[in-house]
Amino acid sequence: MSTRLTPREMLEKLISFNTVSDRSNLDLLSFVETYLAEHGVASMRVPDNTGTKAALHARIGPFEDGGVVLSAHTDVVPVAGQAWSQDPFAAWVSDGKLYGRGSADMKGFAATVLAMVPDFVAADLQRPVHIALSYDEEVGCFGAPPLVKDMLARGPRPGFAIVGEPTNMRVVTAHKGIAVYKTTIRGHPAHSSQLHRGVSAISAAAKLISWLDARTSENKTKADPNSAFETPYTTLHSGVIKGGEAHNITAQHCEFATDFRLLPGDSKEAWLGAYRSFIEEDVLPGMLAISGDCDITVEELAYVPGLSEEDDGQAETEVRRLTGDNGRHVVVYATEGGIFQEHGVSTVVCGPGSIDQAHQADEFIELVELDRCAAFLGRLIARLS
Repeated sequence: MSTRLTPREMLEKLISFNTVSDRSNLDLLSFVETYLAEHGVASMRVPDNTGTKAALHARIGPFEDGGVVLSAHTDVVPVAGQAWSQDPFAAWVSDGKLYGRGSADMKGFAATVLAMVPDFVAADLQRPVHIALSYDEEVGCFGAPPLVKDMLARGPRPGFAIVGEPTNMRVVTAHKGIAVYKTTIRGHPAHSSQLHRGVSAISAAAKLISWLDARTSENKTKADPNSAFETPYTTLHSGVIKGGEAHNITAQHCEFATDFRLLPGDSKEAWLGAYRSFIEEDVLPGMLAISGDCDITVEELAYVPGLSEEDDGQAETEVRRLTGDNGRHVVVYATEGGIFQEHGVSTVVCGPGSIDQAHQADEFIELVELDRCAAFLGRLIARLS
């Protein structure tokens, strides 16, 4: 006999799997695979290079183009150092709220989709429903690109995608992209009383960070006053820095991390090119003039493309019809939506819960949000049938 779970029951089950990004998600996937198989639904894993994590996709309905992808990530952020009132991986309910790590971000959407599988299977779908579950979204959206590629290669091609990040079921049509870089500087050590003989990697880092800050300030002055984004310009921010050996030695080593939060359509290549030009033309030559050992390298750690508003996009048209939401909503955080869009799939972000609860101690989702999402998926079934 096949298992039937409510969205709440399914969410409680998903939360019980500790899928913090530095851990495996395979136990959760095994549960999902068994559950889908009980309902006659085949699924396909897309493993990572280590074999300790995987993405999963499944299709319900005919092998026809034009269906919908319901997309969620399975990983969650750490709980270490947070003051949880109860076990974050044993869900509890109080005052109409379900608590647990990932309840809002974003196992609530995944749970509701999975709970609706029997309804998808029973429906007379004319276009298919694709379920897509990724890994490592929280650390750089590393699982989504191979997942999307594999799903599209196997076919059929979906008409649009819904990424179910928590938006209180509002239709989000755009978000910023993010590119993360590590800049590593090798200077030349000397006694600080003889600065002319040394090259301080920290001083070089200060010049680079000041240049990045200046570009952000310039962008602010050019911001579009009609932009829907809360921060209506691209920002270049350095959040971590380390270097140096002692106060009286010119630093031989310094490194810092920077993220570019890019407006949709803004090119990471253009910003990176300008940054590299400043390094090679204005900073590195002076360093090399003192010591040929000096060097500056820039390494990309992660990149998530932004989601751009689409003219007459199928995803927006369909999801607005199903939700009744006609407001204009954009967010500054990144999602996997831009990855689907880069592969030619019309995409919006829409899911239950509030982003305000994400990554917090005692993270929760209101149970009414699960109900709203289930009702939305019911209307989606009718639309596809």
